[in-house]
Amino acid sequence: MNLADTIDHTTLKADCRLSDVEKLCQEAIDFKFAAVCIPPYFVKDAFRLLEYSRVKVATVIGFPYGYSATPGKVEEVKRAINDGADEVDVVVNICAVKEGQWNFVKSDLESLTLAAHIKGKVIKVIFETALLSNEEILKLCDICAGLGVNYVKTSTGIHGGATIEMVQLLRNSLPKTVKIKASGGIRTADQAKAFIEAGASRIGTSAGVLIVAEGAEAE
Repeated sequence: MNLADTIDHTTLKADCRLSDVEKLCQEAIDFKFAAVCIPPYFVKDAFRLLEYSRVKVATVIGFPYGYSATPGKVEEVKRAINDGADEVDVVVNICAVKEGQWNFVKSDLESLTLAAHIKGKVIKVIFETALLSNEEILKLCDICAGLGVNYVKTSTGIHGGATIEMVQLLRNSLPKTVKIKASGGIRTADQAKAFIEAGASRIGTSAGVLIVAEGAEAE
Protein backbone atom coordinates (compact mmCIF):
# COMPACT_ATOMS: atom_id res chain seq x y z
CA MET A 1 0.00 0.00 0.00
CA ASN A 2 1.45 3.34 -1.07
CA LEU A 3 0.18 5.67 1.63
CA ALA A 4 1.67 8.78 0.01
CA ASP A 5 -0.71 8.44 -2.94
CA THR A 6 -3.67 8.81 -0.60
CA ILE A 7 -2.59 11.82 1.43
CA ASP A 8 -3.90 15.38 1.18
CA HIS A 9 -1.06 17.11 3.05
CA THR A 10 -2.89 19.79 4.98
CA THR A 11 -2.47 23.06 6.83
CA LEU A 12 -5.59 25.12 7.50
CA LYS A 13 -4.64 26.94 10.68
CA ALA A 14 -6.06 30.45 11.08
CA ASP A 15 -2.53 31.81 11.56
CA CYS A 16 -1.01 29.89 8.65
CA ARG A 17 1.93 31.70 7.05
CA LEU A 18 3.44 31.57 3.57
CA SER A 19 6.47 29.84 5.06
CA ASP A 20 4.16 27.05 6.29
CA VAL A 21 2.74 26.62 2.81
CA GLU A 22 6.18 26.59 1.23
CA LYS A 23 7.29 23.86 3.65
CA LEU A 24 4.10 21.90 3.05
CA CYS A 25 4.49 22.04 -0.73
CA GLN A 26 8.13 20.97 -0.62
CA GLU A 27 7.23 18.02 1.60
CA ALA A 28 4.43 17.10 -0.80
CA ILE A 29 6.90 17.08 -3.70
CA ASP A 30 9.52 15.13 -1.75
CA PHE A 31 7.11 12.49 -0.49
CA LYS A 32 4.90 12.41 -3.61
CA PHE A 33 1.63 13.15 -1.82
CA ALA A 34 -1.62 13.30 -3.76
CA ALA A 35 -2.34 16.94 -2.91
CA VAL A 36 -1.80 19.81 -0.55
CA CYS A 37 -4.84 21.37 1.10
CA ILE A 38 -4.28 24.98 2.04
CA PRO A 39 -6.30 28.18 2.75
CA PRO A 40 -7.76 29.94 -0.31
CA TYR A 41 -5.48 32.91 0.38
CA PHE A 42 -2.44 30.81 -0.52
CA VAL A 43 -3.75 28.97 -3.60
CA LYS A 44 -1.76 31.15 -6.01
CA ASP A 45 1.41 30.48 -4.04
CA ALA A 46 0.80 26.73 -3.90
CA PHE A 47 0.10 26.66 -7.64
CA ARG A 48 3.39 28.43 -8.30
CA LEU A 49 5.30 26.09 -6.01
CA LEU A 50 3.72 22.91 -7.43
CA GLU A 51 3.30 23.89 -11.07
CA TYR A 52 5.85 21.40 -12.38
CA SER A 53 4.99 18.55 -10.00
CA ARG A 54 2.24 15.93 -9.98
CA VAL A 55 0.92 17.20 -6.63
CA LYS A 56 -2.57 18.70 -6.83
CA VAL A 57 -3.62 21.97 -5.21
CA ALA A 58 -6.71 21.67 -3.00
CA THR A 59 -8.41 24.35 -0.95
CA VAL A 60 -11.51 24.80 1.21
CA ILE A 61 -14.79 26.57 0.44
CA GLY A 62 -17.28 27.88 3.01
CA PHE A 63 -14.86 26.69 5.66
CA PRO A 64 -15.43 25.70 8.39
CA TYR A 65 -19.21 26.02 8.87
CA GLY A 66 -20.68 26.01 5.36
CA TYR A 67 -23.45 28.49 6.11
CA SER A 68 -22.27 31.27 3.79
CA ALA A 69 -24.67 32.33 1.03
CA THR A 70 -24.59 30.09 -2.03
CA PRO A 71 -23.53 32.85 -4.49
CA GLY A 72 -20.61 33.72 -2.22
CA LYS A 73 -19.46 30.11 -2.06
CA VAL A 74 -19.78 29.75 -5.82
CA GLU A 75 -17.56 32.79 -6.25
CA GLU A 76 -15.09 31.23 -3.82
CA VAL A 77 -14.97 28.13 -6.04
CA LYS A 78 -14.46 30.19 -9.18
CA ARG A 79 -11.72 32.30 -7.62
CA ALA A 80 -9.93 29.25 -6.23
CA ILE A 81 -9.95 27.59 -9.64
CA ASN A 82 -8.78 30.75 -11.36
CA ASP A 83 -5.95 30.95 -8.84
CA GLY A 84 -4.87 27.39 -9.67
CA ALA A 85 -6.85 24.98 -7.48
CA ASP A 86 -7.39 21.47 -8.86
CA GLU A 87 -9.72 20.38 -6.07
CA VAL A 88 -12.19 22.18 -3.77
CA ASP A 89 -13.32 20.84 -0.39
CA VAL A 90 -16.72 22.46 0.30
CA VAL A 91 -18.54 22.38 3.63
CA VAL A 92 -22.21 21.43 3.54
CA ASN A 93 -24.61 23.98 5.03
CA ILE A 94 -25.13 22.26 8.38
CA CYS A 95 -27.71 24.82 9.53
CA ALA A 96 -29.88 24.00 6.51
CA VAL A 97 -29.45 20.27 7.12
CA LYS A 98 -30.55 20.66 10.75
CA GLU A 99 -33.60 22.65 9.62
CA GLY A 100 -34.50 19.88 7.19
CA GLN A 101 -34.29 22.28 4.23
CA TRP A 102 -33.29 19.54 1.83
CA ASN A 103 -34.24 21.39 -1.35
CA PHE A 104 -31.96 24.23 -0.28
CA VAL A 105 -29.16 21.82 0.61
CA LYS A 106 -29.44 20.12 -2.77
CA SER A 107 -29.57 23.43 -4.66
CA ASP A 108 -26.56 24.75 -2.73
CA LEU A 109 -24.45 21.66 -3.45
CA GLU A 110 -25.64 21.52 -7.06
CA SER A 111 -24.43 25.09 -7.66
CA LEU A 112 -21.03 24.33 -6.12
CA THR A 113 -20.65 21.05 -8.00
CA LEU A 114 -21.50 22.72 -11.30
CA ALA A 115 -18.99 25.51 -10.65
CA ALA A 116 -16.25 22.93 -10.10
CA HIS A 117 -17.19 20.45 -12.81
CA ILE A 118 -17.70 23.04 -15.54
CA LYS A 119 -13.97 23.74 -15.15
CA GLY A 120 -13.08 20.05 -15.00
CA LYS A 121 -12.13 20.21 -11.31
CA VAL A 122 -12.72 17.87 -8.39
CA ILE A 123 -15.23 18.63 -5.64
CA LYS A 124 -15.18 17.06 -2.18
CA VAL A 125 -18.23 17.68 0.03
CA ILE A 126 -17.45 17.90 3.75
CA PHE A 127 -20.29 16.51 5.90
CA GLU A 128 -18.98 17.27 9.43
CA THR A 129 -20.33 13.90 10.52
CA ALA A 130 -19.87 14.47 14.26
CA LEU A 131 -22.70 17.03 14.15
CA LEU A 132 -25.11 14.95 12.08
CA SER A 133 -27.44 12.02 12.70
CA ASN A 134 -27.15 8.88 10.61
CA GLU A 135 -30.46 9.78 8.98
CA GLU A 136 -29.08 13.18 7.93
CA ILE A 137 -25.87 11.57 6.68
CA LEU A 138 -27.76 9.05 4.56
CA LYS A 139 -29.90 11.83 3.05
CA LEU A 140 -26.73 13.79 2.19
CA CYS A 141 -25.26 10.66 0.60
CA ASP A 142 -28.32 10.38 -1.65
CA ILE A 143 -27.99 14.03 -2.68
CA CYS A 144 -24.25 13.78 -3.37
CA ALA A 145 -24.69 10.57 -5.36
CA GLY A 146 -27.36 12.21 -7.49
CA LEU A 147 -25.18 15.25 -8.15
CA GLY A 148 -22.13 13.19 -9.07
CA VAL A 149 -19.72 14.79 -6.62
CA ASN A 150 -16.23 13.31 -6.67
CA TYR A 151 -15.70 12.77 -2.95
CA VAL A 152 -17.55 12.87 0.33
CA LYS A 153 -15.30 13.99 3.20
CA THR A 154 -16.01 13.12 6.81
CA SER A 155 -14.98 16.22 8.71
CA THR A 156 -13.30 19.59 8.89
CA GLY A 157 -11.44 18.31 11.95
CA ILE A 158 -12.89 21.08 14.12
CA HIS A 159 -15.84 19.16 15.59
CA GLY A 160 -14.21 15.76 15.91
CA GLY A 161 -12.52 13.62 13.33
CA ALA A 162 -13.13 10.59 11.19
CA THR A 163 -14.07 7.20 12.59
CA ILE A 164 -13.77 3.79 10.99
CA GLU A 165 -17.48 3.18 11.53
CA MET A 166 -18.41 6.39 9.75
CA VAL A 167 -16.19 5.66 6.75
CA GLN A 168 -17.78 2.21 6.51
CA LEU A 169 -21.26 3.76 6.66
CA LEU A 170 -20.38 6.23 3.92
CA ARG A 171 -18.82 3.55 1.73
CA ASN A 172 -21.90 1.34 2.07
CA SER A 173 -24.21 4.28 1.30
CA LEU A 174 -22.49 5.75 -1.76
CA PRO A 175 -21.91 4.46 -5.28
CA LYS A 176 -18.35 3.50 -6.14
CA THR A 177 -18.13 6.57 -8.37
CA VAL A 178 -18.17 8.75 -5.23
CA LYS A 179 -14.94 8.35 -3.29
CA ILE A 180 -14.40 9.02 0.40
CA LYS A 181 -11.90 11.28 2.13
CA ALA A 182 -11.29 10.59 5.81
CA SER A 183 -10.11 13.64 7.70
CA GLY A 184 -9.58 14.72 11.28
CA GLY A 185 -7.33 13.16 13.90
CA ILE A 186 -5.44 10.80 11.59
CA ARG A 187 -1.83 10.91 12.68
CA THR A 188 -0.31 7.42 12.35
CA ALA A 189 0.35 4.96 9.55
CA ASP A 190 -1.80 2.33 11.24
CA GLN A 191 -4.73 4.73 11.42
CA ALA A 192 -4.33 5.72 7.77
CA LYS A 193 -4.21 2.08 6.66
CA ALA A 194 -7.29 1.25 8.70
CA PHE A 195 -9.26 4.06 7.08
CA ILE A 196 -8.19 2.99 3.61
CA GLU A 197 -9.19 -0.59 4.35
CA ALA A 198 -12.55 0.73 5.58
CA GLY A 199 -13.16 2.38 2.22
CA ALA A 200 -11.41 5.75 2.14
CA SER A 201 -9.44 6.77 -0.96
CA ARG A 202 -7.92 9.95 0.49
CA ILE A 203 -6.59 10.84 3.92
CA GLY A 204 -6.64 14.47 5.03
CA THR A 205 -3.90 15.06 7.59
CA SER A 206 -1.22 17.46 8.74
CA ALA A 207 0.92 14.47 9.74
CA GLY A 208 1.63 13.15 6.25
CA VAL A 209 5.40 13.03 6.66
CA LEU A 210 5.16 11.07 9.91
CA ILE A 211 2.59 8.68 8.45
CA VAL A 212 4.71 7.88 5.40
CA ALA A 213 7.85 7.49 7.52
CA GLU A 214 6.06 5.07 9.87
CA GLY A 215 4.66 3.14 6.93
CA ALA A 216 8.12 2.76 5.41
CA GLU A 217 9.55 1.50 8.71
CA ALA A 218 6.81 -1.12 8.98
CA GLU A 219 7.53 -2.60 5.55
